[in-house]
Amino acid sequence: MYIVQIAPECAPVAKVGGLADVVFDLTRELEIRGNEVHIILPKYDCMRYDHIWGLQVSMKDLWVPWYNGAVHCSVWFGFVHGRKCFFIEPHSQDNFFNRGHFYGFSDDVSRFAFFSKAALEFLHKDNRRPDIIHCHDWQTGLVPVLLFEQYVHGGMHWQRVCYTIHNFKHQGLTGEYALWATGLTNIAHYFNYDRLRDNFNHTAVNLMKGGIVYSNFVTTVSPTHAHEARFTDQGSGLSHTLNVHQSKFGGVLNGIDYEVWNPEIDPHIASRYNIETLDKKYENKDALRDRLWLRKDFKPIIAYVGRLDSQKGVDLIHHAIFYALRNNAQFVLLGSSPEPNINHHFWNLKRHLNDSPDCHLELGFNEELSHLIYAGADMIVMPSLFEPCGLTQMIALKYGTVPIVRAVGGLQDTVFDKDYDGRPWEQRNGFVFHNADHAGLESAMHRAIALWFAYPDDFRELMIHGMQCDYSWCRPGQDYLNIYDLIRCK
Repeated sequence: MYIVQIAPECAPVAKVGGLADVVFDLTRELEIRGNEVHIILPKYDCMRYDHIWGLQVSMKDLWVPWYNGAVHCSVWFGFVHGRKCFFIEPHSQDNFFNRGHFYGFSDDVSRFAFFSKAALEFLHKDNRRPDIIHCHDWQTGLVPVLLFEQYVHGGMHWQRVCYTIHNFKHQGLTGEYALWATGLTNIAHYFNYDRLRDNFNHTAVNLMKGGIVYSNFVTTVSPTHAHEARFTDQGSGLSHTLNVHQSKFGGVLNGIDYEVWNPEIDPHIASRYNIETLDKKYENKDALRDRLWLRKDFKPIIAYVGRLDSQKGVDLIHHAIFYALRNNAQFVLLGSSPEPNINHHFWNLKRHLNDSPDCHLELGFNEELSHLIYAGADMIVMPSLFEPCGLTQMIALKYGTVPIVRAVGGLQDTVFDKDYDGRPWEQRNGFVFHNADHAGLESAMHRAIALWFAYPDDFRELMIHGMQCDYSWCRPGQDYLNIYDLIRCK
């Protein structure tokens, strides 16, 4: 099968969040299974060009229709750690992708509307006819609209689109100018509630909604989040649209890359280990304490690794730190915040706790340190208000670090409570709470800490259960192939 992924990110060359990892990892899994996969990305000036091999011009003169004229582009090709990637570089006074950052500009909708148009124009002009076009998030929501309203009349009859939504919060709301720019000039046709008109803002076009309506299949990144998006406010206003199109909507749980996140081969930890050599994990605990100047005492280390933003439950993270310290545990935090008020709060907290021998807050992100924290901590806490998938808990499980999570999204699909889950004991791997409040968090942390002290053999079994879980890309890779086969038959 020939598959093209059209995305705004791909790890490690253009990465802001988990979307980038999904694009790279899923592509590799599909290639392992014998498929031909290409990735189309914008050619940002801020990409990690040191991760691209053999970068060369693939198409020198790609003219992309835009408003009443056309924008001249070059298309580059290169290998990103073995993945075959095309990069679209527009030569325009709009300077779409030479901004020093990936996102965050007032004309982001125009930038990615152009990218969507250019990606399809490249496939069309270069006579590339993939079986499947797999698009990601609002930035590529116009791809299926353009394909089925324009390019189907230019010879792209048999292409089918799978559209994956990683984050419902950002949907690409815009005015009708985005339609004019890309040649969708029958405004009344598209400004319809059955097509692109936003469900709540009647003056706005919603690119994500367009992706849902026009795609052959729509996924989000976990089965539970698919349910949440349809039946709770986590659909961010798109629940009705998802219910209308429920027959082509489902959740596919993301995977993680066990060539990167694996304590048996990890080059960033002090001592490598597996289930048979689990005692070596505690050498990493000692190394973590040495690195962060924590005292060596008989108590567990609880960690938090990730962004510090409202989604992650910052009030509960704050509370978890002090609850751990009050209950004879140590706490390590590694994270940063894009929100100035949250960033300021945690810097004040860091100064307040600076002299504590049982706590270290590392504000920023350090990839190498994150590996050591996963290997050295006993537990990891994720009190998210919402979490479409979550990778942190999957990584923690692989490292024998017991997760303490709130029952939302992908956390609910991957972590099963030691005491209350209905699964057999050998499938239980962590601690889960439901209410997003201090009492809910404390209930789970209390049970985890008490088990560590009072029943170490049971705690060790829980660690082993987690390490035995398989959250690789093997199963989701097959799930996506099943979806591709389904929509190819339509």
